[in-house]
This record gives sequence, C-alpha cells and structure tokens, in this order.
Amino acid sequence: MLRGKKHQAIRPLLSDSAIWCDANDCYNCLPRELRERYQIVETPNVSAHGYDHFAQAIVTRFRTGWVLDCGAGSRGDFFPNVVNLEVADYPSTDVLGVAEELPFRDNSFDGALCMNVLEHVRDPFKAAREIARVLKPGGELYCVAPLLQPVHGFPHHYYNMTSHGLMNLFSGLLTIDKPLLLETGLPIWSLTWMLKRWHQGLPPGERQDFREMRVGDLLGDPMEYLKRPFVTELPNDLNYELASTTGILASKPGA
Repeated sequence: MLRGKKHQAIRPLLSDSAIWCDANDCYNCLPRELRERYQIVETPNVSAHGYDHFAQAIVTRFRTGWVLDCGAGSRGDFFPNVVNLEVADYPSTDVLGVAEELPFRDNSFDGALCMNVLEHVRDPFKAAREIARVLKPGGELYCVAPLLQPVHGFPHHYYNMTSHGLMNLFSGLLTIDKPLLLETGLPIWSLTWMLKRWHQGLPPGERQDFREMRVGDLLGDPMEYLKRPFVTELPNDLNYELASTTGILASKPGA
C-alpha cells in the first residue's frame, strides 16, 4: 500500500519515456539499448548499506519533498520521500535507470544521495551533470566515493577518486560547501580490507606465515618482497583486485 502510493507520487517526476513494470513493481527506465550502452549486466553481487548521519539529515530535512538515492542498492528501510534508483531490481528499487541518463525531469529533487556509486559508473562526469540537472536550485547533495579501496564490482568498478577528483566532478555545477573525511573512510578501513583479502587469497600454508608477520616486517622496500611466497603465491585475480597500479597496451586500428 505504502509503496503503491509512493510510486503514484513519483510518476510526475519521471520523463515521458518511463514505463511502469508490474512484474518488477517499479518504473523501468532501463531499456536494452541503455543496458548495452553502459554495459549493465546481471550480477550476483548485492550492494546493501544503511544511511549514515549525513544521509539521514538530508532525508529528514526534505521529508516533505523528494530525495534521489542515486545507486541506492538494496535498502532495508522504507522512506516515502526517497526515490531509490538502481540498475539492479532489488525489492526496494523504485526506478530502474542509469546515473548517466537519469530518467527525471529538470529540478525535480530537493536532495540527492550518491554513496559509493560513482566508481561503478562508466562516465562519472556525465553522471555528475545529471545529478546537478535534476536537483532543484538550492538542492543539496551528499556524495561519497572510494580512494584506496580494492576492486569491487556491482557489476563493474571503473574509477576511484581523490577528494580533489570528486570535487572536480561537480565543479561549475554545484557549490562545494565542505569536503568530508568520514569515520567510515579512515585509512584503517583500507588497511584491514587489503590485508584480509590478501590473507584469504593465499594457499593455507602461506596464509599462516602471512598472519604471523608483524607490521615491522612489511615496512621495507617493496622490491625486497617480490620473490617472497606471500607475494608470489597470491593468485592473479587478487593481484588485479589489490593492484597498486593498472596499465594497458593499446593500438589504433587501421594501416
């Protein structure tokens, strides 16, 4: 009942191309051509996170208006004023669509949330322009993106960002009121994530040796470790996931 009323209220925000899909209980604004253009594929991965106090503040402040949750993931809590946009058909998804081509009219939202999403977007600059377009004048954005995080696909992972890089996405579009350093974004999260994944990827024998190393054992020149088993025995997929740098070789077609 509540979702039904919410979806009726959402309809005027949507562009004319929006299609209601009874099977999915949401508006489907993700036709095959958009799926192919932005390489949207099915994935077993599930993105599910709660709102921190910054997000909750925006949702509460605009409780009589509309807040866009761009790349909402699977939300456990129901908010009648929050439009959950996703590429995945979660039970909480209100609108299926992509951030680069938001299916909403200009100046539709009082607030917008985009939390740990832009690293999964093929064109984050275009997504930033779209978020700014659908915000009302005076509207507020809360946006978070990873810096030192391993590769994690929902379903793809394209870009990590420095604080300057994230601000640059919205330069000329929005006024940056305040850069944030979140408690959930402190370096300890990167360190433990990297170590746990490294530990999990090693063969059982090497895993034990790695676990017994001390911090001081890892503070030398990386060149000194290249032949050590805890480096050589890490599988290639984990090397890509935790890589310090990435690179390509490329060529231009034609004679």
